[in-house]
Amino acid sequence: MSRARVARRIAAGAAYGGGGIGLLGVAAMGVLLAEVRLAKRSVGGGVAPLPPAADGLYGRGFDGVPLRLALLGDSTAAGQGVRRAGQTPGALLAAGLAQVAERSVELRNVALPGARSDDLERQVALLLGPSGWVPDACVIMIGANDVTHRMPPTQSVRYLSEAVRRLRAAGVEVVVGTCPDLGTIEPVYQPLRWLARRLSRQLAAAQTIVVVEHGGRTVSLGDLLGPEFAANPREMFGADNYHPSAEGYATAAMAVLPTVCAVLGVWPEPERPDADRREGMLPVAVAAAEAAQEAGTEVTGARAPWALLKHRRRQRLTESAAPEPPVTDAPA
Repeated sequence: MSRARVARRIAAGAAYGGGGIGLLGVAAMGVLLAEVRLAKRSVGGGVAPLPPAADGLYGRGFDGVPLRLALLGDSTAAGQGVRRAGQTPGALLAAGLAQVAERSVELRNVALPGARSDDLERQVALLLGPSGWVPDACVIMIGANDVTHRMPPTQSVRYLSEAVRRLRAAGVEVVVGTCPDLGTIEPVYQPLRWLARRLSRQLAAAQTIVVVEHGGRTVSLGDLLGPEFAANPREMFGADNYHPSAEGYATAAMAVLPTVCAVLGVWPEPERPDADRREGMLPVAVAAAEAAQEAGTEVTGARAPWALLKHRRRQRLTESAAPEPPVTDAPA
């Protein structure tokens, strides 16, 4: 069965209340979970610090009403593994957005380390609570813990779909960094590497389908950090040798920033596809499957059942562009 058909089946199962599809079976998933834990023990060195609080105002020198940016998801969205607020993906995205838009950006991060997609309901409720603070754009990074904790992919996608639906209904632009390729973690042994890669990419493709159907956009994280981790493991890993380092988070944020800017209408590139960069219109499921194979690929909805596949030029992000905000500036 093609990757696009598998992704479509998972998305359809989520929409119509189906259970787990059993792509690899319970026994295989048990092997996957056991070997992920082994890999964590193998690569683990120190203990990852709790994510530093990065909520606050970025780009204070710009005039006008601040843009509002929110992050939801798991430890990747929270920034676990670094010690400075300016090194977290939320801070990097907020500072980068402020520079591109030439407007200040108010950041709120409700992501939770260890979270699975079933925690998104709580995070969305927290974000859209009685305070009246509604973001202009929201970035969601979720999925890795769903794979390692054997959550059926249809359930995982259903939770994400509902979160995106609620955010879009509130007028929020949504960008989802899809499930990363867990097969890039070192050391990872067979059959874990093959299982992890297959499950991660199937989930990422299914996530893309439901996000696009609800009017959001996705950016494939895939094996984005794989080559960097392999070449510079001491630089790209954090203190626990498992979560990304500051350089690792900057690489991920650099891939997501252009899409965040695009949904807010401040990215300088045109929306039309560029054939020289292998961009174009494809059926949604096909675009989702292709994006899952190539990190940094954006998918956005067009006229159903088509989607636009884009490879946006990245903007280099550094911590120096993301000053530490005072906690007192965090939104209520």
